[in-house]
Amino acid sequence: MKNHWIKFIGILVVVAIASSIVIANKAGKKANEDVVLEDSHIKGDTDADIVLVEYSDFQCPACAVAYFEVKDLMEEHGAQVSFEYRHFPLVSIHPNAVPGAIAAEAAGVQGKFWEMHDKLFENQTAWSKGSSPQAFFIQYAEDIGLDVDMFRRHLESSIIREKVEAQFNEARELGLTGTPSFFLNGEQMQFSSYEDWKNQIESLLQPEFDVIDGE
Repeated sequence: MKNHWIKFIGILVVVAIASSIVIANKAGKKANEDVVLEDSHIKGDTDADIVLVEYSDFQCPACAVAYFEVKDLMEEHGAQVSFEYRHFPLVSIHPNAVPGAIAAEAAGVQGKFWEMHDKLFENQTAWSKGSSPQAFFIQYAEDIGLDVDMFRRHLESSIIREKVEAQFNEARELGLTGTPSFFLNGEQMQFSSYEDWKNQIESLLQPEFDVIDGE
């Protein structure tokens, strides 16, 4: 009789495990529904001669400072500069960096990567300190007009997580150790201040000549 009970319990355990696997697979498929990701996120003129690439971390305070510097640069010179944002979440010191990157990419599925990017940096002190930033992400999704149910589902997407991890690995392969890290026309930038950073970029800009009638 004892052996029968052991077999019965064993069957129940197997069924429970199989059921949980099926449920997990269904949840995973649902989280990946409609996920079509852009290869890269670029602002400015995609054909510009000046190409600026940043490897960044949404929870990094220095990256929040860089965000405003890049914003000013692009407002002033966006017609001559191509700016690309890439993920380098420093997970050992910023536990919310990966969730932040995933939130930005989940917004990107609905065409609003940059809107979420801006929200995350402008409100960094609010969402980055807690152990569960998702409530903040949901609020930001509402603020920028996303389909919140879709956004919430995509926060669990394995496809999005894999993209973030791939860019992290890419940064490591480039030898990067900190954020923000900038590349200007393929060369890693070294700068002592953001004034120096901006001067290096502006030195490559084409001068804008005024056209004088009759000359």
